[in-house]
Amino acid sequence: MKWSASFLLFFLISMISVAQSKEKIVLGEQSVYFVTKTNSPIVIDGKMTEAIWQKADAWTLNNFYNITIPSDKQQTTFRMVWDDRNIYVFFHFEDKFITAREKNRDGQPYHDDCGEIFIIPAPDSLDTHFGFELNLYKASNDFIYFNNYYNGKDYVLKAFNPTFEVETFYDGTINDNSDEDKGWSLEMAIPFSTFESMKTLPPVKNGTQWAFTAVRQDRNELEGDRISTSTLFPISNFSKGVHQSKHFGLMQFVEKIAIEHK
Repeated sequence: MKWSASFLLFFLISMISVAQSKEKIVLGEQSVYFVTKTNSPIVIDGKMTEAIWQKADAWTLNNFYNITIPSDKQQTTFRMVWDDRNIYVFFHFEDKFITAREKNRDGQPYHDDCGEIFIIPAPDSLDTHFGFELNLYKASNDFIYFNNYYNGKDYVLKAFNPTFEVETFYDGTINDNSDEDKGWSLEMAIPFSTFESMKTLPPVKNGTQWAFTAVRQDRNELEGDRISTSTLFPISNFSKGVHQSKHFGLMQFVEKIAIEHK
């Protein structure tokens, strides 16, 4: 059964308005990521060719989980910028063994090398967030995630299929561990129109804050189930997974580069 777009938007707004976590983000408890505005066009090519990317805050995903061997700790650098239409996301992954298998939308790219960003377009830890998970093949698992939806269980709405731009670039060989790779990158342009149904939330402008987190899934073997995870913000109990909104951090949209906050 297919749901109409208008029904999905009404359903989403209703759920966000009533389902809020009792554990809220405490502003100032952790560093805020400042999203710098760009006045120049960005071409989504996976290569970070525009000068604005070098000026953007570069954070690393330093919180590691499921580490089996020391080489599973591989560095990920994360950046974001924005303009009047889009928020732009860039991951650069150092990766000795690039692995990707999923090629279908709404599949399981999170079982491959995968970059993930979860967004709540409000400065609070609501129980509902938008998710984007992509591997090197640009296989996107995009969804709306509901924490504690019913009887203590979470729910994922995969009928959410937004339109956004994405490109990847890699330096190495895919699914070949006979040599060592350098890594790969993931660049995205997510339109603000993706969230425009949420009329009760403030528009994006200088100073606007949203809750979010960034995640890396790192597979270094083609067979088996060994995957390590790293996150931008720490998770106190990783056994509950990466979708715990109370562990999200905050981004703040700024007109100018906030050097003093780096």
